[in-house]
Amino acid sequence: MATALPRSDNAEELLETATRQFRETFDFYRTPRGYHPRAVQEWVLRSVDQLAQYDSYAMIRLVSPRPLLMIVGSEAESANFSREAIDRAAEPEELAVIDGATHIDLYDRDA
Repeated sequence: MATALPRSDNAEELLETATRQFRETFDFYRTPRGYHPRAVQEWVLRSVDQLAQYDSYAMIRLVSPRPLLMIVGSEAESANFSREAIDRAAEPEELAVIDGATHIDLYDRDA
């Protein structure tokens, strides 16, 4: 059985100092907007190591000659990842920017 990181009992305190994206992610996954009964809302400890080693860009050159379209919100704190992917990708590639949207807005809100 995998060991999970403990849930925080001080969520309100964490949210006071959190980034906008963290607060929006919390709102999405911890409320009916993103809730699913089989989603346990925990991180398995082994995930931390896997995330630390993951490289989204390692094989991006292999996408070409298939088109690459990335969609990003202009207010997304994670937009730099999409921009870097487009910079590293071979043609054809396109970055579509949704004005005024955050990362989480793109999950389920009309633009």
